[in-house]
Amino acid sequence: MRDFLLLTHDDATKPATGEMWGAYFARLRTLGVFDGGSAIGRGEAFRKTGAPDAVSARLSGYIRVRAPSLSAARALLDGHPVYEAGGTVEIRELPKS
Repeated sequence: MRDFLLLTHDDATKPATGEMWGAYFARLRTLGVFDGGSAIGRGEAFRKTGAPDAVSARLSGYIRVRAPSLSAARALLDGHPVYEAGGTVEIRELPKS
């Protein structure tokens, strides 16, 4: 199994309810693929020299999941409240160290 982050943006056309999130997290737990997550607040980017790239103002949270492939991780978007409401979810693989 590989580790992935589902990076949630706050660009959905309708807000997700706590009930929707609860159902989604319950599904991930039932599948045995949920490995944590959190909403995230605003931040700033820093670079020792020169100007850093801008911080994404849209990034609002993450969910860590386990899946055998990127396509299997993508299948976990079914029921994701932001994705289902037309919002953006980036999927990024976490490299093995």
